[in-house]
Amino acid sequence: MSYERLEHCPICGKTEFKNFLVVTDNAVSKESFVIVECENCTFKFTNPRPDERSIGSYYESEEYISHTNTKSGIINRAYHVVRSITTKQKVELINRYAAAKGSILDYGCGTGVFLGACKKDGWEIRGVEPSAKAREIASQETGEIIAADLQDIEGEKYEVITLWHVLEHIHSLNETMSQLLDCLQEDGTLIIAVPNADSHDAQQYKENWAAYDVPRHLYHFTQATMKRFLKKHKMKLEEVLPMKFDAYYVSMLSEKHKQGKANMISSVLNGYKSNSYAEKNGNDYSSLIFVAKRK
Repeated sequence: MSYERLEHCPICGKTEFKNFLVVTDNAVSKESFVIVECENCTFKFTNPRPDERSIGSYYESEEYISHTNTKSGIINRAYHVVRSITTKQKVELINRYAAAKGSILDYGCGTGVFLGACKKDGWEIRGVEPSAKAREIASQETGEIIAADLQDIEGEKYEVITLWHVLEHIHSLNETMSQLLDCLQEDGTLIIAVPNADSHDAQQYKENWAAYDVPRHLYHFTQATMKRFLKKHKMKLEEVLPMKFDAYYVSMLSEKHKQGKANMISSVLNGYKSNSYAEKNGNDYSSLIFVAKRK
């Protein structure tokens, strides 16, 4: 196992960090990882972290649902029920921002459920997924060849590029974003969904907050740091939207981390509290969708 330490903040480039939280990998390794916070721009990131050659072993678990589609256990069954609703909402969102149904790239497409829905809705789809296991499932789901990395689609252009809970996983954060924007049409739309480290459930569960998901989640965005990141890449933020179901799902996982087992009553209550807090406090929901266009 090889680890790497970031010496510069990925957003502002400064070198002074402070320890923010120590979090356990509850899904796979049971190792502990440090999340640091940049003293200049407040960006939080896992540091040190497994390098790109080593990170794959931390995804090798049936618990990692976006790569397996498992329906084992009450939490995963709940995930599948909610996913059918949110997939429809995602398709409606891209239709609202696109002048016509053209081409869409889903980067980190997992098992291809969203892309399959886009194809049925009339979109020309393209997916990139580094996991061979998930890629195989996505090909079956969509009937299309799924690329392993961005080099496989070099020179292609898309009206919409989406990253659904993917950006926080990418080692080469700025390099990858630059590559993706090279694939975006001049008037195209970029859609990024990430967990929100300023949410009520993050504050409540602290080191047990499931959306820290170390070491798979390398970065821990807030609204402020996402805005800085988009500005750095010359993108204009158009809209910030909530993913309200995430508060309940993340609370279920967080309760399991905290108590050793799922507690549906506490999960529902805390998910509701988180959404209620966000409604009154600047849209700080458990997970957020950022819609951006070129400046």
